[in-house]
Amino acid sequence: MSESKGVTREGWALLFATLRLQQRALLMGASIGLMWTLGKVSVPQLTRLAIDRGIEKNGSLLLWTMLILGAATVAGVFAGWRRYIAFRESRLTETMLRERLFAQIQGLHVGFHDKAQTGQLMSRASSDLQQVQGFVVNIPIFVSQITMVIGVVVILFISDPLLAAVSLAPLPFINISARSFSHKIHPAVLAVQQEQAQLANIVEESVSGIRVVKGFGAERVQQAKLLVEADDIRRESMKAARIRSRFLPAIDLLPSLGLVAVLGLGGHRVINGDMSVGGLVAFNTYLTMLIWPMRNIGMTIAFAQRAAAALLRVNEILSEVPAIADPTQSKPLPVAGLAQPVGAIRFDNVRFGYDIGHTDVRVLEGLSLTVEPGESVAIVGATGSGKSTITRLLLRFYDPQAGGIFLDGIDLRQLSLSDLRRSVGVVFEDTLLFHDTVSANIAFAKPGIDAEVVQRAAKLAGAHDFIMELPDGYNTPLGERGYSLSGGQRQRVAIARAIVADPRVLVLDDATSAVDPTKEHEIRDALATVMRGRTTLVIAHRPATIELADRAVLLDKGVIAASGSHHELLATNAKYREVLAAWSEEKVGE
Repeated sequence: MSESKGVTREGWALLFATLRLQQRALLMGASIGLMWTLGKVSVPQLTRLAIDRGIEKNGSLLLWTMLILGAATVAGVFAGWRRYIAFRESRLTETMLRERLFAQIQGLHVGFHDKAQTGQLMSRASSDLQQVQGFVVNIPIFVSQITMVIGVVVILFISDPLLAAVSLAPLPFINISARSFSHKIHPAVLAVQQEQAQLANIVEESVSGIRVVKGFGAERVQQAKLLVEADDIRRESMKAARIRSRFLPAIDLLPSLGLVAVLGLGGHRVINGDMSVGGLVAFNTYLTMLIWPMRNIGMTIAFAQRAAAALLRVNEILSEVPAIADPTQSKPLPVAGLAQPVGAIRFDNVRFGYDIGHTDVRVLEGLSLTVEPGESVAIVGATGSGKSTITRLLLRFYDPQAGGIFLDGIDLRQLSLSDLRRSVGVVFEDTLLFHDTVSANIAFAKPGIDAEVVQRAAKLAGAHDFIMELPDGYNTPLGERGYSLSGGQRQRVAIARAIVADPRVLVLDDATSAVDPTKEHEIRDALATVMRGRTTLVIAHRPATIELADRAVLLDKGVIAASGSHHELLATNAKYREVLAAWSEEKVGE
């Protein structure tokens, strides 16, 4: 119970901290709400005067009618203005939080994303932020209704203290009910939001992995998972609904008891001449005016609980400290020149392992490798030997647990991440293209560059011819992840994208793996052109691709086991021949 209260307090603290960022505008909305309150509470008083003076004393009904209409107009105008301010600020809050959350998600290290569920992140960036927006939009309304409740209570006690005391006797019980409701609804709402995130994760995995689902005929398997999560949401939602169903009727019933008391006691006062008919009508009107604000207070408390719970979930991401970050004072990379070639890479006794299930699975065991500026090196090794890990370390997706990696003599940890990743271009084995035009995908690293640069890169990558055969050429929109293209076509577009980035170091991480061997020659010359004079790491299995490199190194048991030209290693190293033979057998088996 104490833990639940602690979580609740933390959620409220986050909520108030968020609101403080917009306190001036929210106060403005509340001030406008006060003007709405003045207009609303004036109407019953004017109605009383219209009855007592305009009807019973034959006064001017037109005057009182116009005054009532004026007060109602004031209330209407300020209600509209209040609503506009409320929506403006709530959407601003949602936008600011969404921008912060998106920036944080992009800034978090790859190790975080290895373990995070995409559906959970999407839920926090969408439905959780909508909960916050739904509460903020109610704040100016809530404040104005609170002031109206206070104003009405004061007027009632000034008008008739005894009748006010009798009619308002249920109010303390409403407050007690509201406090009880607040404590009970919070865990129920949090459970609903957690289940919604689980559902979002199932949907995201099923949609993004639709080819695997269909390939294995596993639609019913995924449907069963979704039914479980949907039932969980329904179950938790019903728990929250039962809590609300016990609270909200009390909000409706308790003020109604006051109305009964007013009709009974006030009616006798009118008969006895102690109260005017207009006074009784105004008293009843004021009491009726309390019902919706009191009900709305309960609803706003519920909204606040949802928003607090949502902010707790959002803050789980915002409070995550990136394991990979820019240094306090970064060093600049040397500028390329005739006397100073750039692109030198050095791995110095690098040790690294992945944290899998709280177990350190060691991949590199003291790797040392030097690549001179402009040199191309092919890294060859068995599956799981750590070839792709070298790429991830070079991009600082992870940091080595021991040793260091240097680019042009500077430790990668002393470079800003933007400088490093602009300097190292990678064509990954698993090619990802975005739902955009072919041209935009190629110009991804440098949006807005000339079409000539895009076409030149596509020609170098051997992609120009098939792009021109597409319906709209370079302006053809690609489907999600580029699946409208073949695997080889996607990879050629990815190579063109890396060419446009013009990095000082190019990494081809099995970049020809998806290319049909019969068409590999179409991009070999292009790759050779791109690699010429540029430091390049070629992670490959195909002999034809390995031959593009100046030399090859064999990665075995986390270290460089051999180094030399492709033909030298074929002639002198049995392990090297074994690795290439194993890959060839794998492909034949496919």
